[in-house]
Amino acid sequence: MKKEEMESLTLEEAFDVIDKTLEEMSGETPLERSFELYREGMELIRFCDEKLKGVEGQIKIMEGDELNEFQ
Repeated sequence: MKKEEMESLTLEEAFDVIDKTLEEMSGETPLERSFELYREGMELIRFCDEKLKGVEGQIKIMEGDELNEFQ
């Protein structure tokens, strides 16, 4: 998957692609294709991790009259 395609995915879509990648890897997949799928899967996992960290930083919690960042 190209970087531009990956960056256009939502988090849910990226998780779906990871699931499909895992399904394909669990079948009768040639070794070369398995390495390719593994590399793409790891790139998607890093992408998801970055997205989740960004969202985590944006979550706010109301405590009394104050608005604090989620930690």
